[in-house]
Amino acid sequence: MSVETRPLLEVDGLAAGYGDLQVLWDVALGVRAGEITVLLGRNGAGKTTTLRAVAGLSRASAGSVVMAGNDITRLSADARVRRGIAMVQEGKRIFRRRTVHENLLLGGYTLGLGRRRLAERCGYNYDRFPMLRDRAGTPAGMLSGGQQQMLAIAQALMAEPKVLMLDEPSAGLAPTVVKSTFETVAALSAEGLGVLLVEQQVDHALRIASHVVVLDVGRVVVSGPASEVGDASVIRDAYLGRLS
Repeated sequence: MSVETRPLLEVDGLAAGYGDLQVLWDVALGVRAGEITVLLGRNGAGKTTTLRAVAGLSRASAGSVVMAGNDITRLSADARVRRGIAMVQEGKRIFRRRTVHENLLLGGYTLGLGRRRLAERCGYNYDRFPMLRDRAGTPAGMLSGGQQQMLAIAQALMAEPKVLMLDEPSAGLAPTVVKSTFETVAALSAEGLGVLLVEQQVDHALRIASHVVVLDVGRVVVSGPASEVGDASVIRDAYLGRLS
């Protein structure tokens, strides 16, 4: 159940690409506080480009991105972080030579947090991920794949986002770690965080989804509450392009 009527994050008519190559056409989606919007689609469908355009890492050529009622379409990526959007990119983008604790501190520097607030945010993340506290002085590159993913999420949480975007958080992880990763995402949503999740593990994603959006060749072909569009045959047809 949504804790707000209006989505925290509203994307409408979004078009984006790379140079002369257009990847997205008229993409629309919303993310509400305390809910998980799952963005699905075949490889090359435009999922990562959507996240990058929302985060300000790729320029939108048309459409709008609205956060908490404020149009942020033309803001820089750093400014969007300050407005409450954080993104965990695919591939566990952490500072591998830095310690776990240093990685967390770097996540908080984006907002220019003072020493006391940084300590509070580190404490929050150590409480949420006790493993990180145990490995605080360890270079991040020495962590397991699952531990690195938890660190990447914790680093994003240092900026106190209202909306967390996750690009393929289960990629390359062992099945038991995949399960705990989805449990973590669900727990964050239950605390009131809005989540936009790109994921290839469709069954896992649908179990925690509030809303489902499916892209095919850069266009939305399915969108609606998970209870209505989570049917396996609907998702399969969307992946096969039968709904285009």
